[in-house]
Amino acid sequence: MAGLLFSELTQHEPIQKVIVHSVDLALYQVSVVINHVEYYLKEDNGQFVKALNPLEVQKRFDGISYLQMVLRHESAYDEMVGQPLRDGRNVLEVPFGQNRLY
Repeated sequence: MAGLLFSELTQHEPIQKVIVHSVDLALYQVSVVINHVEYYLKEDNGQFVKALNPLEVQKRFDGISYLQMVLRHESAYDEMVGQPLRDGRNVLEVPFGQNRLY
């Protein structure tokens, strides 16, 4: 998946979808869907955009127009307990948006 600089987002407004990836217990990365292509967001220094909670991501997107924001979690649980492989990915997406709780 290709990367896109956070500072370039305003050139693509409104963003189709903002995806907040739950990577670890308190680590989140962000990708966006633009013209049906998903891009991971990077800072100007080349590091991936990351946050310690989803509210930090909401705050970063304050003032940026988007159609949908979701929290995505991909689980490796089935593999860990020896379940048979699935045809698709074990992904859960929960919609959430600008609730201004920050």
